[in-house]
Formats: sequence, structure tokens, C-alpha cells
Amino acid sequence: MNTVRFTISTENFSISENNRTRSKLTEDKDGKVEAMSSIKIESVVKEKNRMGECPVWEERENALVYVDINSQKVCRWNSVTNEVHSVSVDARVGSVALRKCGGYVIALGTRFAFLNWETESVATIAELEQDKPNNRFNDGKVDPKGRFFAGTMAEETEPGVRARHQGALYTLFPDYSVVKQLDQVDISNGLDWSLDHRTFFHIDSLAYAVHAFDYDVHTGKIACCKVLYQLEKEEQMPDGMCIDAEGKLWVACIDGGRVIRIDPETGKRIQTVKLPASRITSCCFGGKDYSEMYVTSAYDGLDKAALAKEPQAGEIFKITGLGVKGIPQYSYVA
Repeated sequence: MNTVRFTISTENFSISENNRTRSKLTEDKDGKVEAMSSIKIESVVKEKNRMGECPVWEERENALVYVDINSQKVCRWNSVTNEVHSVSVDARVGSVALRKCGGYVIALGTRFAFLNWETESVATIAELEQDKPNNRFNDGKVDPKGRFFAGTMAEETEPGVRARHQGALYTLFPDYSVVKQLDQVDISNGLDWSLDHRTFFHIDSLAYAVHAFDYDVHTGKIACCKVLYQLEKEEQMPDGMCIDAEGKLWVACIDGGRVIRIDPETGKRIQTVKLPASRITSCCFGGKDYSEMYVTSAYDGLDKAALAKEPQAGEIFKITGLGVKGIPQYSYVA
């Protein structure tokens, strides 16, 4: 009897509107193809975001915290009640992170601040880049020692036009001091740390690449930048990013309609998950055991024709069945 053998790529999962569940296929040593896991994508937050970003899972609230940058809101979706509550702020808010003592640290406009959720009050910690009125903070995240990293970018002066190399990457330390880590950045974006805390990963979106730096977890300093992964044309522009419990990176591809999984050891893409919206902005793991991935999206930047084709643009999606878990996000210690 003839044996038919299959070559199955580890690249997988093109999700269509009519089929949201796909099986991951693998080939065993005898050439038999079998399903290893089943991916499911569902919209869990249907309240549309102009520019949803920076999702953070908050265990103590069973909630997903995120920002809508262009609506100047910090939002929280309760996974138990399915309710969304939001707090409006006085500037575009690029990122939000948990505080160990409760509430949140945020980067809005060109300043760091604390957000008290109960009182809906914002207390400024530090003001930066006062000489760059067209700049604002973008993505941010807390490192393993409780420092808050966040970067800036220049706003567009008209569609597709922005001043180059105006951004920077900063660290807010627990004593409220601020250190500039990088300069001459275009759009400071996704960031995370390796599981051994020895490598810092960072995205400058207009470089269309993920960069890796040596990281000194004791001092919070970064050094020795190298290109880890250069995005391919169909992946479009890298945006937000997170790491999983196996040490692999997940990168949201804005205008690429997907998240991609990258192996930092090889610099290779090892998985692609396509979603029912093109402007995919960021991702994080969450849920009871961090086996769920939450993915934010945006509808700003789409014209009427594109919006008609993407009715779920701006919603937040939950992906299950990835076969890998994430890790809890760190909290700012002050």
C-alpha cells in the first residue's frame, strides 16, 4: 500500500469570517497528520474602540484593562459581568499598567500619572518633552522589578505625515525619577522582557522590526541593540507585543490583521493567527490560568468602505486553544 506523506508548516491559522475555529496540524514520525489543538476566536468587547491598545489582565478584578488612545479613555472590561467601565482623561493616553497598591499608572500626553479608579482622579508624577508639543506617550509596560517603561512618538500632522525620530523611551522608577533609555525613536511601541530577565525586547514601529537589548534587571539599563526579527511585507507594521510562558514573543501587526509568534532564540516566525479586523494593535494573556489571549483593535484609519468590510473593527477579541499560556504582568511597585 502506498503511503502518502504530508509536509505541514508550523505557520498556520488563517481565520475567515465563516470559520472561526481551526485545528493546528502536525505530522508525527509515521507521517500521520493529527489535530493538536483547536483555536477559537471570539469578540468579547463589542464596544468599539477608536484606537484600542495596551491590554493588561488584572487578576484581582477578573478584568481586562486597556486604553482607547484617541477617545482619551482608560477602560476596564469585567469578564464575569461582561460590563465595560471607563474613565476619561484630559489627553491621549498611550498606556496603562497595574500598581501594586491598587489603581493604575498611566502615560498620557507627555506625562506619567497615577489613576485612582474609584475617584476617577489623575495625579501627575512627571512631565516630559515640554519642548515637543506634537509628541505623546504610546505603549508602556512594567518590568520584573516594578519599573514602568513607556515611550513617546510624534503625532501625525496630516494623514501619513509625521516628524521623524522625535520619540524616546523612558523608565519611571519607584522613587518617581525618570531616565531616558532611547532617543531618536519614531514610534515607541511593544515591549517585554525575557523570562530570565536578561533581555529587553522593543518595537520601533517604523523600523518594521523587533529589537533585542541586553538588560540589567538590577539597574534597569538596556544596552547592545540588535535586530531580532524583521517583519515581512504582508505582516505590515508591528505594534504591541507580549511574551508567553515558553519565552516566545507575540506581536500584533497593525494593518496586517494578525498576531505572529516569534522564537527569540532563532529569530524566526513560528506561528500566525489571523483575526477578523485589519488594525490589530496589541495583545496580552489573561484569564484564570493565563491560557486566553486578548487582542485589541482599532477602527480609526479605516474609511467607510473598509469599515463596511470589517464590522468588528475596534472590538477586542479573545483567542483560546493556542496550546500555550502567558505569565502575569508585573505591577509598578510605588
